[in-house]
Amino acid sequence: MFSLPILYSFRRCPYAMRARLALVAAGHEVELREILLRDKPKAMLDVSPKGTVPVLVLPDGTVVDESYDVMKWALKYGNNADWLAAGEQDTDELVDECDDLFKRALDRYKYPNRYPDEATPQGARNCDWEWRGACEVFIRTLEKRLSRTGYLFGKKPTLADYAIFPFVRQFAMTEADWWHDEAPYPKVKKWLMDFLDSDLFKHVMVRHDPWSEGDATILLK
Repeated sequence: MFSLPILYSFRRCPYAMRARLALVAAGHEVELREILLRDKPKAMLDVSPKGTVPVLVLPDGTVVDESYDVMKWALKYGNNADWLAAGEQDTDELVDECDDLFKRALDRYKYPNRYPDEATPQGARNCDWEWRGACEVFIRTLEKRLSRTGYLFGKKPTLADYAIFPFVRQFAMTEADWWHDEAPYPKVKKWLMDFLDSDLFKHVMVRHDPWSEGDATILLK
């Protein structure tokens, strides 16, 4: 059908970030199609009607439209086995905790006005600081792990680290002054900053204009 995989992506989306990180780290070359979430291209919706990013379309027409599945595909068919050094079940469980409980609390902390009638775990409504507290349950889990091993599953970063840090980045940016000056998580802060300062992260965060039919191909590699 076509020669390269196609990746529909949105630069600031943490799900799309983790997909781009894995694809580049595993040595894949893909056609990158940056989209606008408010104006999603028909070509993307035709292959993935749910309309979320990332969407990876393989040359044989296979569609992978869950970010963690994109990461696993990239590593399975790529050349970065180090990311898979940790146990699969343990990795999946920690990433699931990030994507479920942490992400739910994060959305309500970052965008409290979108959930005006939803009570926090402590019973308040439309209270962003209590949602921050709910997020911190997971951040404390990370802090304990990092205090023991340096990374989430040992002395080197693995799949879990790369799958989770884009969401911790979003948490840290919500109240940047509080995070920098007051948040009692030195290990998480250093861990996050190491990733944000990495050449890999800077590479996958290069800005591109939104894609439209007929545009020249932009390669992500």
